[in-house]
Amino acid sequence: EGPCGWGTCTPRALQLCNNSEGYLVAYSLLAIFQGIVVNGLVNISISTIEKRYELNSSFTGLISASYDIAFCVLSLFVSYFGERGHKPRWLAFSAFMLGLGSLVFSLPHFSSGKYQYGSKLEDTCQTAETTFANATCSASTNSSLHKYLYVFILGQLLLGVGGTPLYTLGTAFIDDSVPKHKSSLYIGIGYAMSLLGPAIGYVNLLFLNYFSSTKVDQDDPRWLGAWWIGFVVCFLAIWLLIIPFSCFPRHLPGTAKIQAEKISETHDDGSQVLVQTHDIGQSFKDFPMALLILLRNPVLMSLIVASTSEALVATGFATFLPKFIENQFGKSSSFSATLGGLVLIPAAALGQVISGVLVSKCKMDCKSIIKFMISTCSVALILNTVFLFAKCGNEPFAGVSETYNGTGTLDNLTAPCNVNCRCLRSVYYPVCGRDEVQYFSPCFAGCTSYLFNNMKKTYHNCSCIGKPKREHDSEFLLYEAVPGKCPTQCKFLPLFLTFFFFAVVFTFMANTPTTVAILRCVPDKQRSFALGVQSVFLRLLGTIPGPILFGVAIDNSCTLWDINECETKGACWVYDNKRMAYLLMGISAACKTITIIFVVMAVYLYKPPPLTKALRPKTSEKTSVIRT
Repeated sequence: EGPCGWGTCTPRALQLCNNSEGYLVAYSLLAIFQGIVVNGLVNISISTIEKRYELNSSFTGLISASYDIAFCVLSLFVSYFGERGHKPRWLAFSAFMLGLGSLVFSLPHFSSGKYQYGSKLEDTCQTAETTFANATCSASTNSSLHKYLYVFILGQLLLGVGGTPLYTLGTAFIDDSVPKHKSSLYIGIGYAMSLLGPAIGYVNLLFLNYFSSTKVDQDDPRWLGAWWIGFVVCFLAIWLLIIPFSCFPRHLPGTAKIQAEKISETHDDGSQVLVQTHDIGQSFKDFPMALLILLRNPVLMSLIVASTSEALVATGFATFLPKFIENQFGKSSSFSATLGGLVLIPAAALGQVISGVLVSKCKMDCKSIIKFMISTCSVALILNTVFLFAKCGNEPFAGVSETYNGTGTLDNLTAPCNVNCRCLRSVYYPVCGRDEVQYFSPCFAGCTSYLFNNMKKTYHNCSCIGKPKREHDSEFLLYEAVPGKCPTQCKFLPLFLTFFFFAVVFTFMANTPTTVAILRCVPDKQRSFALGVQSVFLRLLGTIPGPILFGVAIDNSCTLWDINECETKGACWVYDNKRMAYLLMGISAACKTITIIFVVMAVYLYKPPPLTKALRPKTSEKTSVIRT
């Protein structure tokens, strides 16, 4: 314990922050900025980076996974050696690496030269000979832009190095510095702040949507937003946080008294005695033994498997919920992303805070916390059945689910009405015809002209579009097709969002209690290391495979793939909505069932230490028992 400052420089004003509340503010700010960069800016900018640097989705997937790879590699070593080190200075190092990673990630913008965006592609029916196919096939043969992939990977690796101390040593320091009944509240607040990061990161959409170095319209496919601005701002802000973390002492004032008053709840398997007797954790040669002690703790491993299963579902939905909303309910990509953020982020933050408050106010012991997790996971499983009754069928799609007014065939976008238009399958620009059928693009709808009516683009002279189904509706007499998907007849979106919101709340209500239970069931000197072990499993079996598994399930429900003029298979354009809903429901239900099974196992396997049992009688007996 000591004053707040740098060596002999300990200004009196700084001592006002030399407490758990001051540390929580600094920790929360760093967690927010880490969330902004890693879960906000990177995810939002990834499609723009794909376009600018000519990267395919497998490469951008590698960029996204690089953060977790660095976290996995370093998590065990940082948490092991940092346990006995100066944890606030480790977090100063964390801030340095997060800021450096943000800077490196933005560097390609400053060294890649001017964006060459070529000539505009026409989206209407062009009957004259064109060279679109050749242009498409040869566009990226001589470009060296894809080499910037390695710079993006380096930036993500640096961000992973910076994130490792934050959620292992930083969380353990909170538990060290506050009374046991307040620990869950402080950790819950810290975790909730990390979830605000992605929400704030969505501000970068302003730079993507309204700022560009290109001289094209915003609705032009060649539009390139200013993706890099957010990374530079975060680089400067994160490096400012090095200052407060570098001035905190090794232990906050009052830590020794708080530790002395705490009652051990370590799982009674002899590990606490073994760690204390042999003083395990002093050197690197103790690393294998320290790791083995944790891996042989059945309560810890049950909680880790349970949290890993929940993380798989959480990251899967965080990645693909906007896509699910877009396809099920016929919304635009930007609106779906906004809805997904409005549901996931507040619900997750609310769940973290509510569970932290409940555990703190009720002063739950380790076994009570684990039982509380069973109830929250069970409610989340029940609410997850929303996928069964809030799903939607597909709207009519020409060439996919129905023919072109009786001509052409299913699973074939080309029909006699558009065969001479030389349409590109690589240009997906859906339009809704007056016959209430969706078409792949104005070209495939046979439209040869367009007009702007009150700033709204409308298409005319469309040879593939039939008569309006509502012939007396005057609106359909003004045009033949309008940009965008046809309005869905499905009205389940409010119901789905309501149920899913509460499902996320109850899912994340188990997150903070899991962390607190892990900190309780292991020896005191291994708490940071236990969080490090959890982080490795969480990423190897949860956050890394989660989006992959959800992506495979969603791809399995595809009914129309993007196959361009070079016969290269790309993204999926149209999905079977019901199949998608059933697959996601199946994965989610299976993972939540696994979570409940292992949490129940943790309850039955947990054995409180003898001292805890001795301290359960009347309050008046406490002093004599402690003295004894």
